[in-house]
Amino acid sequence: MQLAPTGNRAYLTRMYTIAALYHFTRFDDPAALQGPLLALCKSNGIGGTLLLASEGINGTIAGSRSGIDAVLSHIRALPGCADLEHKESFAQTQPFNRMKVRLKKEIVTMGQPQVKPAEGTGHYVAPADWNALISAPDVAVIDTRNDYEVAIGTFDGAIDPQTKSFGEFPAWWEENKDRFHNKRIAMFCTGGIRCEKSTNYLIGQGVDEVYHLKGGILKYLEDVPQEDSTWDGECFVFDARVSVGHGLKEGPHILCHACRRPIEPADKARPEYEEGVSCHQCVHETDEDAKNRFRERQKQMRLSAARGEKHMGSL
Repeated sequence: MQLAPTGNRAYLTRMYTIAALYHFTRFDDPAALQGPLLALCKSNGIGGTLLLASEGINGTIAGSRSGIDAVLSHIRALPGCADLEHKESFAQTQPFNRMKVRLKKEIVTMGQPQVKPAEGTGHYVAPADWNALISAPDVAVIDTRNDYEVAIGTFDGAIDPQTKSFGEFPAWWEENKDRFHNKRIAMFCTGGIRCEKSTNYLIGQGVDEVYHLKGGILKYLEDVPQEDSTWDGECFVFDARVSVGHGLKEGPHILCHACRRPIEPADKARPEYEEGVSCHQCVHETDEDAKNRFRERQKQMRLSAARGEKHMGSL
């Protein structure tokens, strides 16, 4: 608990620690790790999602300082995870309603079995050195995130592949690789994990010089002062904060709970918006049957909230 002053009084404000992490290593039996990890998270009041696969671990969790420390210590004791790094931010409310530990084929889905980040990636570039790299005339800067993420913020001059999922990136590269002849490639993503795979993929495609932002956009926004920044907009994050800006301050965006894309508060005034049912980005993507199911879900969420309960359909 943290003591925060207000007027002539003081009150206790609980700050939740949010830890974003990933690590590529070899897990021979990910399923054996699932139960103990989930039990530890629940016993420490942790919320969030962790993904386990034979290639490693990935996820974001939130809870008390002591709870997060306990989970991180447990993960670092797993095979090959002693040097796991994580990024932290903070929130006054718990950004996750429940805790999930899921088994996956990949901890970030690219669909390229030959890609093995543990065997080598591009050159890491510290946030302090990023601006100088991407301003060089022989460097092409590629945003590896999905189109809805890029839409609310990216680096000045970055190329947007306009992919709807990370699995589309290899096909995009194959169609566009001739654009980058004799160019050094600099890549970035939210926290760094997608670049571990995309840079390994490009190396496998014969690209000589590949770089990526160490710690991703989140580390850049944390370390680089706004007055020196080449970042424009907000960074989408996969929790209840929806977006963050410089200094990792919570951004203005909210989430459309129908399509899970970020929207701005003003977008709620648009005629296409119906809470939990549609926004201007997805109103034409679902039929009336789907919208009616969304309306029923939204009704159940309101009823749960009125009872002081958390509905399982909420974030």
